Amino acid sequence: MRSNAKKLVTALIKPFKLEDMRENLSKIGVQGITITESKSFVRQSGHTEHYLGDEYAADLLSNVKIETAISDRLLEQTIEVITGDTNAGGIGDGKISVTDLVQIIRIRTDETGEDAV
Repeated sequence: MRSNAKKLVTALIKPFKLEDMRENLSKIGVQGITITESKSFVRQSGHTEHYLGDEYAADLLSNVKIETAISDRLLEQTIEVITGDTNAGGIGDGKISVTDLVQIIRIRTDETGEDAV
């Protein structure tokens, strides 16, 4: 792999797992993440959720989408932190996707590539 290669890591996780994961990503050198509240359609029929002591059928799960642009050198550690902090062994633990980034530009400083990560 190229030393200046960049990746976009996107993960869908349960909202209550966010804070620990965010802190641990910071510890390994991930400098910023974008967080978006989202809903996911689940393929498991008959899935139930609990809210304020009540049980109900759920086709849509509330989750959080996190995105972070990182250098290749942080990729494996980033994946380990996300999976380690979010895996509860149940439905809806989430998904991670990794995409190659062609270019990154920091608007404020005009930095590009690795400098903009």
